[in-house]
Amino acid sequence: MEEFRQTYLRLCKEGGVEPQESVVVQLQESRAAQGSRLDLSGQSLSADTCSVLAKAFQIDTVFTEVSLSDCMLSEEGLKVILTGLFGNTTVKVVDLKGNNLRSTGAEVLGKLLARNKTLRRLILEWNALGVWDEAFSLFCEGLASNSTLTHLDLRNNQINHRGACELALGLKRNSTLELLDLRWNNIGLLGGRSLLEALQKNKSIVQLEMAGNNIPSDTLKALEQITGHNSDRQSTLRDSHSRTQVLSKEIQILKEEKGRQFLSLMETIERQREDMGHSNRSSSIQIVQLQEALNERKSAVNSLTAKLQMAEAALALSEQKNHNMGELLTRVKAEREELRERQSRERKKEQEDTVLREGKLLRETQNLTETNSQLRNKVEEMERRCKFQQQQIFELKQELTNSTAELKLRLAQAEDRLEIEKRRSKQALEDMDNLRQKEVEHVNRHLEDSERALQERIFKLEGQRIQVEEELSKAKAACVTERAQAEEELGRVRAQVRLEEQEHVSSLEEKLRSVRSSLQEVQLHCSQQKQTICELQAKNSQQSIEMDGLRRRIEELQQELLGKDQEKVAEVSRVRVELQEQIGHLQAERTAQGGLKEKISALEREIKVLSSNHREALLDKESEMLSLLEKLRLKEAEIQRMREDEAHRASYLQSAILSYVQGSPLGHYSSPKK
Repeated sequence: MEEFRQTYLRLCKEGGVEPQESVVVQLQESRAAQGSRLDLSGQSLSADTCSVLAKAFQIDTVFTEVSLSDCMLSEEGLKVILTGLFGNTTVKVVDLKGNNLRSTGAEVLGKLLARNKTLRRLILEWNALGVWDEAFSLFCEGLASNSTLTHLDLRNNQINHRGACELALGLKRNSTLELLDLRWNNIGLLGGRSLLEALQKNKSIVQLEMAGNNIPSDTLKALEQITGHNSDRQSTLRDSHSRTQVLSKEIQILKEEKGRQFLSLMETIERQREDMGHSNRSSSIQIVQLQEALNERKSAVNSLTAKLQMAEAALALSEQKNHNMGELLTRVKAEREELRERQSRERKKEQEDTVLREGKLLRETQNLTETNSQLRNKVEEMERRCKFQQQQIFELKQELTNSTAELKLRLAQAEDRLEIEKRRSKQALEDMDNLRQKEVEHVNRHLEDSERALQERIFKLEGQRIQVEEELSKAKAACVTERAQAEEELGRVRAQVRLEEQEHVSSLEEKLRSVRSSLQEVQLHCSQQKQTICELQAKNSQQSIEMDGLRRRIEELQQELLGKDQEKVAEVSRVRVELQEQIGHLQAERTAQGGLKEKISALEREIKVLSSNHREALLDKESEMLSLLEKLRLKEAEIQRMREDEAHRASYLQSAILSYVQGSPLGHYSSPKK
């Protein structure tokens, strides 16, 4: 309210117009009342005030009802105010009672009805809109093009039968007007008939006031019947509309429930997909763990191969040392040959001294035999030790072969278990995802390639082991031959030693000392090899423990996979049961929807039947009305004819009486008196 008053004052100031005090007071009163009705009734508004109010109405968004009754507006002021209401979107009720509206007002009202899209009620009581037929026809054209007006008050507007005909033409094209008040006009019989024809086409008017219009009672009754039919029709349409709204709401509710159920189904399916993806990820993680275990086994096998290579290198070193010993023996042989040559030379020189030295030599030979026996014992002990070492080496080789065989068996068992797990995982994963099959196949191929590489490496190691065994056998044969040669040479040496001097014995003792030192070195090397063999055995035991742990891990993983498979099967069964239940619910809802659709179709059929029956009843009643109207017309014609006959008879009687009176003596007596 305050905004409208401020805009009014501002527009007055901008236009150089002095604000009208009565209007300002009324605006203040409406602001105090805090309503949406602008009441300027009984106020004499000037043309300038009307122009300012028109500008204010163009931008107004507060008032929904404007009352300008009994303001005696001039034609120019009324035109300005109504043009201001053309673009207004909030005013729904306009009261222009008692403003003596004439041709200009009717034209502007027609334009208002044609342009304004929010006006619902228009009060035009006590005006003179029907005086000028052309202007009223423009008003009726605006009414015909209007699609929002529901209440029109045209009481006391001097509307004649021609104006009623124009109004009837407008009503034929209007489909929203519900209440029309035409009381106290001069419509007459012709206007009533034209309105009756218009109402036969217009189905929206439910109340029509026609008192005080010189319309026959039968026409008024026909108009009342038509408006009653329209009201019944409107009530049935409202009922059907309410029913359709209720049904549409129910259908919307069902659709929303279906949407919720569908969304819940989609959510459950997405959750199941997420669970399946989680299980796939867990299975892929387990496969990666198995691959890591295989890689660890490969690394263990590689470490074993490295240890075998180290053992082979140690064997090669021992062989090299044996070769060095052989070289030493060859050197000893060469020295012995040199000694033989020297002895042969010295024998020639010392044949004379041999006799004297035989006793000494016998004694020395005895000592030498004892030393030789000791040396033989030592050599036999060395040979025993060599044999024991060879047996240990053979046992180590057997243990290595056994460990390799056990590793092969374990690898085969692990491969079998892996193949079984692969089959199971393949069977489980083939149902869930085709892409996972490709990944598993790729992993299997990689595993097969790695297994093939391991088998090839094992074959290579076996070949190397065979070569080493062949080389060991060759070395043994060479040692045997060398030992036989050494024994022969020892026999020769024994025969020669008996003839040699103490110097040669001392040199031999020195050489034996060197041999003892070399033997000690060999023993130390053998002890080192034993230590390395013990370490290898400990590492083998650790690796066997690790293999047992890996086996246990594989069994645990298999149990976990079995448990997960069982959980997956249970989840799949549960999901299937839930889906079946949801499908049953959906089928029940479908049947319920089918029943509702059948009910809707039945109701629509009933509505169609009722509408057809109503139309037929309306047509029957219209035909009855027409027949009654024709009967009334015939009766009126008969009554008119009877009246004419009575008038003729009365005239005949009157003439006869006059002629009789004139011919009688009373007429003679009465005529002079006149």
